[in-house]
Amino acid sequence: MKRNRAFLFWAAVAGLILVLILSLILAVTAGTVPISAREVYGQILYQISGIRLKGLDSLGTGSIFDIVWTIRLPRVLMGCVVGMSLALSGVIMQATVQNPLADPYILGLSSGASLGATFSIMIGASAVFSGFLARTSIAFWGFLGSFLVSLAVFFLSSVGGRVTTSRMILSGVVMSSICSAFSNIIIYLNSDKSDIQSVTFWTFGSLSTATWEKLALPAAVLAVCLLYFITQLRRINIMLLGDEAATTLGVNLSRTRKIYMLITSLLTAVVVCHCGIIGFVGLMIPHIARAITGSDYRRLLPVATLVGGIFMIWADVVARFLVKGKEIPIGIITSAVGAPVFLFIMLRNAYGFGGKDE
Repeated sequence: MKRNRAFLFWAAVAGLILVLILSLILAVTAGTVPISAREVYGQILYQISGIRLKGLDSLGTGSIFDIVWTIRLPRVLMGCVVGMSLALSGVIMQATVQNPLADPYILGLSSGASLGATFSIMIGASAVFSGFLARTSIAFWGFLGSFLVSLAVFFLSSVGGRVTTSRMILSGVVMSSICSAFSNIIIYLNSDKSDIQSVTFWTFGSLSTATWEKLALPAAVLAVCLLYFITQLRRINIMLLGDEAATTLGVNLSRTRKIYMLITSLLTAVVVCHCGIIGFVGLMIPHIARAITGSDYRRLLPVATLVGGIFMIWADVVARFLVKGKEIPIGIITSAVGAPVFLFIMLRNAYGFGGKDE
């Protein structure tokens, strides 16, 4: 029985990886200039390995190459990285606070990162630095905002007694409202239209500014965080047994929760600072994956991460083509899709959270 389950799990993972690769290629074909999947694959293969497919000319040069390699592929890959990052953050947060409603947005981390990015843009913080530091200064301020919010959530939830998951959720909602209020004040007091337009980008979320240069940091942070949490799967499963059981088994819950929140703060901040606030992904995707795999994080984490990447790729395609001649902010698409899907899963109640079914 265990062998059959393991086989089915790895078959599902292999299938999701295949779907992810196909989604990457097909998403690159979508655009005002039609490009075949074979041509997209040929351009990517040539750039990576130098191998030429028969029948394809002008590989590595020309307008088709520029569209595929310079414009569309970085955007599609950024969508994949963002989806994986938000799904991973949601999975870890739900385990950390042991609440199925936890995600970067509800716990206030997204709003904190957005406030940091807004502050950086409005005061021109990037002008203080140069080169690489100038390009990453917004990410730094975003991380600082997200990290400070996570500390505030822990502090508020621990006032008057032991930290509880309900207090953490309520504290996150409070901090999210406070950060949104301060962001609006900063925007209101600023009269520079270009700055206001830049902040509007963070509010709605978009992948339109993705480039190879901007992709490097989110991809690197995702890889490091994913590798770290893969090493923590046993500890995460123990946490789901409850505070008393986890403490008995030697898990320092206070320290572990702080470390996990710090890491997810970094992951969330980097995503928000590059693509703006994209809601519902961190909340919805873990539940979809949990309905497929169950509550064992050894299976849940990789499946949720892959599903998050696939979902975000196609959400961006819909954002580009739903309205002819206009691009809808991707945050609107994810919320419009995520709310009814999450409602359906909640009403169906066909999954378990933690150590037992709910």
